[in-house]
Amino acid sequence: MLSLLGSAVNVLAIITGSFIGLFWRNINENMKTTIIQGLSITVIVLGMDMAMESKRLIIVVISIAFGAMLGEKWQIEEKMNHFGVWLETKTGAKEGGVAAAFVTATLVYVVGAVGIVGALDSGLRGDHTLLFTKSLIDGIFSIFLTSTLGIGIIFSALPVFLFQGSITLFAAQIDRFIPPEMMAQFIAQITGVGGIMIIAIGIRLLGIVNIRVANMLPAIPIIMLLVFILY
Repeated sequence: MLSLLGSAVNVLAIITGSFIGLFWRNINENMKTTIIQGLSITVIVLGMDMAMESKRLIIVVISIAFGAMLGEKWQIEEKMNHFGVWLETKTGAKEGGVAAAFVTATLVYVVGAVGIVGALDSGLRGDHTLLFTKSLIDGIFSIFLTSTLGIGIIFSALPVFLFQGSITLFAAQIDRFIPPEMMAQFIAQITGVGGIMIIAIGIRLLGIVNIRVANMLPAIPIIMLLVFILY
């Protein structure tokens, strides 16, 4: 269970930051807006850097296209919104607030190569450095997201733990089956796909376009399948 330490710290950071943001509500609106905009632009820059990690952009494009098709067919974002609405009924929060906050935070914290690669490092090498770094970033982000969007941010800790924890436990077993060269390709191509989605999240946070990023999530298993076939 020690392999799950990185994910546990990540969850604790999100919860702690959310509580700070929940009670620190007297932040100047202009300051809050500027901070969120600055963080959103940072997310876009991070996404651009991640997207360029892939040297096989054609399979990234294919994965995003088919992943979006499947995501729209399965209505992943709509289901996440429905779960958020259910949370609203349990917390008594204002209509639309918890659902929007939960979906946004889950996408920000889950979609991205840092969490995936960090979880792989925890499982394969017992190295939690990346997840500890992610925890610091997520904790700071959650303060301002909660202050702006509300209590729904805190509920994103559950999918973060389930997602990263599952990858960690899986990674602890797969190193005996997948050669290092293929693992490197997995990480590079997942980073590329994750970068595209991170850019979309940044654009969404800026309020430019309400991109349904969750419906792109099937692109991740698709690109893993393509890497397995091609390499």
